Amino acid sequence: MSIPLLNHPIQERLVTVADVSWEEFKGIEAQLKDNRNVRLSYLSGILEIISPIGEKHEYVKTTLGYLLEAYMRELGIRFYGLGGFTLEEPGYASGTPDESYCIGSNKETPDIVIEVIVTSGTINRKELFKPKKVPEVWFWKSDQIKIFRLNAVGEYEEVNRSGFLPNLDPALLLKYITHPDQYDAVAEFVQAIRKIT
Repeated sequence: MSIPLLNHPIQERLVTVADVSWEEFKGIEAQLKDNRNVRLSYLSGILEIISPIGEKHEYVKTTLGYLLEAYMRELGIRFYGLGGFTLEEPGYASGTPDESYCIGSNKETPDIVIEVIVTSGTINRKELFKPKKVPEVWFWKSDQIKIFRLNAVGEYEEVNRSGFLPNLDPALLLKYITHPDQYDAVAEFVQAIRKIT
């Protein structure tokens, strides 16, 4: 007997649970700490569980990271990639960005966090990073990049370009994220940067 292979990628599924205490959340997190296919987010009593992390999510995340790193290297911008590590405000918020970077020097709190949204939930993901005063939160969703910058009153407002990378047009990033070949995308992106700088 043969088993037919699936011709479509595995879809992410999101479950939202309300009225979860911080202690309950930490207990669930501890039980799932070794499971890399589960992603937890917590904000003020709401727990979101995404599983499995889909192929599209990982491809976009990795490609966007490669492009940003190529850009910063090409322009001689000192950066430190922190990857996806959990930022917490105990009792209130816990979130793990897909990628994160410090610009200029290595810091405890990243300057830029990147979130790739394939499956939308109910948590306002900007709020996850507000307690740590992350200066910029970038979102990729539905083939769009939106950048939010923390303003003087501690709220995120949408901006057209990054304050850390003001000469980088998000539309240029999008063009190469959708390139059919990741390796070629980065190489062609670098050539494009050299023409405009």
